[in-house]
Amino acid sequence: MSDLYEKISELARRRGFFWPSYEIYGGVSGFYDWGPYGVLLKNRIVEKWRDYFVRRHQEYVVEIESPIVAPSIVFEASGHVEHFTDPIVTCLKCGRKFRADHLVEEALGVSVEGYSVEELNRIIREKDVRCPVDGGELGDVQVFNLLFKTQIGPYASDVGYLRPELAQGMFVAFKRVLEAMRGRLPLGIAQVGRVGRNEISPRQAMIRLREFTIMEMEYFIDPKDPHGSCPFFEEKSGVKMRILTYDMRVRGEEPQWFTLEEAVEDKVIIDRCLGYWMAVGQEFMESLGIPSQAMYFHEKGAHERAHYSSQTFDQMVKVSRWGWIEVAGHSYRGDYDLSRHMQYSKADLTVFKPYKEPRIVKSKRIVVNKSVLGRMFREKSLKLAEILQGLRPEDVEEQLRRQGCVLVEGFKVPGEAIEVIEVEEKVSGEKIVPHVVEPSYGVDRVVYVTIEYAYREKDGRVVLAFPRDIAPVQAVVLPLLENDDTLVREARLIYKDLVREGFTVLYDDSGSIGRRYARADEIGVPAAITVDYQTLEDGTVTLRDRDTWKQVRVDKTRIADALRMFLRGARLEDLGTPVGSSTQQP
Repeated sequence: MSDLYEKISELARRRGFFWPSYEIYGGVSGFYDWGPYGVLLKNRIVEKWRDYFVRRHQEYVVEIESPIVAPSIVFEASGHVEHFTDPIVTCLKCGRKFRADHLVEEALGVSVEGYSVEELNRIIREKDVRCPVDGGELGDVQVFNLLFKTQIGPYASDVGYLRPELAQGMFVAFKRVLEAMRGRLPLGIAQVGRVGRNEISPRQAMIRLREFTIMEMEYFIDPKDPHGSCPFFEEKSGVKMRILTYDMRVRGEEPQWFTLEEAVEDKVIIDRCLGYWMAVGQEFMESLGIPSQAMYFHEKGAHERAHYSSQTFDQMVKVSRWGWIEVAGHSYRGDYDLSRHMQYSKADLTVFKPYKEPRIVKSKRIVVNKSVLGRMFREKSLKLAEILQGLRPEDVEEQLRRQGCVLVEGFKVPGEAIEVIEVEEKVSGEKIVPHVVEPSYGVDRVVYVTIEYAYREKDGRVVLAFPRDIAPVQAVVLPLLENDDTLVREARLIYKDLVREGFTVLYDDSGSIGRRYARADEIGVPAAITVDYQTLEDGTVTLRDRDTWKQVRVDKTRIADALRMFLRGARLEDLGTPVGSSTQQP
């Protein structure tokens, strides 16, 4: 008997949701096409994410779009060239390559996420882990970089990479967006787009892809002002989330429920903004039909986190075949990214934070006597002066006190050429490097779990019971009989009216009415509008609910308004006159 994943995969291929790419050439693992209904569903989910994360927070959050390819320097600064790697191991018998940590986990049933190459090699040798295909011996574990490498233009020296995430485009554009938004924090920069990761051995279909879509936001905050950086925190007061901290996991405990306030106050979540966006993320997934008890937030340990992260929670959802899978990562990235890009680009990515009142500030300043320096060091004096000006005054003071000179580039600069003075100045603010909170969602995984939780079998039929507002097709218009020209003409007019009103609608006049209902249920159409002989008499049509199979009669002149209300959650019985259930079988 096929499992749920196989049923969904078969349905998805047959009904046009998704299928493996390049099928006529045998396919390539890690690549999938989205079909016509898959694209509609995916786009509606993306728009719902925009609603939750951007539109509802539009005073603080904006959306941009950045290029898919970036020059190498961007990913050198971000740390991806050095750190964006996975362990790889090769079978010495058949030559197949596998991701080493996944292979060990599947063979031994233990988590080795974040283990070093040396630790993985030791486990493979001690436990005699072998190739899962032919039982061959495995070679030494090596490191494999997941970036897709390319060249920009005709010169091989102009190395570029396909972005593995959206974040760097937002960090690099930070100053421009800040200027456009009047230089104020907090500032959220959101983006939706395609990314590529050269996965070693993607074997989980839609769950692990080499090219996929991400919905991501970088939320820039003042680390010294936690309350001002999260002005909407109280809106989620009392929201409960299931959380499994790393320490709880080590102790073998299960996820526990915390209110948002408890999690932040108890330092389970280190930052108010991180906790707030986790709560928003939970509500977003619930709006897609995922019950709260079917998800939790899984804290990564220090050895499991990405190189930029101070704290990361994976948002986990339970699915039929693979158990708990990650659909999103919620990370506190600190000032890592902006600081690194400032270091590599020499650009100023700080934010000026004004004081309420100007302050008199005492500071120490290095003063170089250039004439003395020039007399002593001649052509070296300009370079030495530049280096001296960049030193910390406290360090210069200490060297002068201790040894009477300052060591620079192997030269001893005496006290007569340099001194440290104390000055007072009026300042109106300070420059800060913002910290960053990041919620990041993999769209393809989110779409898959949405389909799985929508899947129903009812009286021998398959029904995709999507929440009405994300259904790929919003309504189907059906003449009761396909060979009655009058009914067909009336149904066509209603179909065209609904299209003009902005709805995504199907027209279907092929086969029995029961079979047509079944086809619509199978792709998740929430409303079926049927034109029958009573329509010709009194101008009413039937409006059928996909989930209950109940019907009401609605005046055809009101059908657009009734459909709009139904998609927004109105009860069917409040929209018209009940006419009983529709249970015709195909």
